[in-house]
Amino acid sequence: MNHARRNIVTRSLKLIAGVALAATAAGALAAAPAVIRVGVATPAHGTPPGFGGSSIAIAHATGAIEQEFKPDNIKVEWYFFKGAGPAVNEALSNRQLDFAFQGDLPSIIGKAAGLKTRLVLATGVRTNLYLAVPPDSPIRSVKDLRGKRVAIFKGTNAQLPINRLLAAHGLSERDLRVVNLDTATAQAALTTKDIDAVFGSYDLIKLRDKGVARIAYTSKNDSAVFTRQSHMLVTDEFAAKYPDATKRFVKAVVKTARWSSDDANREEVFRLWARPGTAKIEHWREDYEGQPLRVRLSPLFDPFLTERYRDAVEHAYQFRLIRRKFDVDPWIDRSFLNAALKELKLEGYWPANPVGTVRSTSNHPAPAPVPGSSGRS
Repeated sequence: MNHARRNIVTRSLKLIAGVALAATAAGALAAAPAVIRVGVATPAHGTPPGFGGSSIAIAHATGAIEQEFKPDNIKVEWYFFKGAGPAVNEALSNRQLDFAFQGDLPSIIGKAAGLKTRLVLATGVRTNLYLAVPPDSPIRSVKDLRGKRVAIFKGTNAQLPINRLLAAHGLSERDLRVVNLDTATAQAALTTKDIDAVFGSYDLIKLRDKGVARIAYTSKNDSAVFTRQSHMLVTDEFAAKYPDATKRFVKAVVKTARWSSDDANREEVFRLWARPGTAKIEHWREDYEGQPLRVRLSPLFDPFLTERYRDAVEHAYQFRLIRRKFDVDPWIDRSFLNAALKELKLEGYWPANPVGTVRSTSNHPAPAPVPGSSGRS
């Protein structure tokens, strides 16, 4: 009898403990965060501080994410990193961020190194690559870079398309005298002719207009394999603990992307991007000339973008920027994006670009492995 009673008591205690544990877990899952920390892989400029070139930049400028969480008194904190993607990875590894705006390569480097993240939506695709040189430089094309001092911001999402571009012209980083410089330092070095060339983005147009640089190459009319891609990611820990907050965050950015993707708002989008002072409206007009906002600012991880990230993992491994490859498909979590698209009735608004839109032309073959090339992580 005593043995039977002990069994009943033991089972009861286990049941009570199980119920308490489940209640605790459910409570933790349902709890809202007190603050949401967002990292941005670029420095902020201007007053008020801001940045440009993506839907998340518009969300920051308009306070769209803050408005989403204001009724719940949830703070949104923004952190900007001069060190770009590599610095964001360091903050993620120290558990100092919940979301991050990054390019493909730094996120791939972080994932391959063990950072537990998931990609939740795209924020800017097909960002053009530029090569700038001094106005009187003899450099006229990518092929002329052999032996020249060239600034590349390593570890950022520019490095892979640069490596692909060099390979397409029979070169590698080892054929150049590569200098690893951040954006501002590289532009200053080009102005003083301490370097022969710099790879960068739209902001190099500003140097051209000042008469201190000439654009020797742009990917605008070239293969899309030479463009840059970016996204928002969330840590696995935050997404698992706060799925509702993650969904609302993504929804706020998707709403912003919908407004930003409307070409009726084209000039206002460029005005907001130009407000920090890193580029003028006419520079954004030039960079986006002939390209619909709906293509460049799509939040979709469509076949085009998914294939770009698969290629990025493969090429990062070939170029020895990561030590191991991984499967991209499980890394991309479309559940929050799909929920937002359904709730906002935006399913089908953005075109899903097929894989074939990114294939190299016959003049631009896929890059071969480059021994000895290394990146910053």
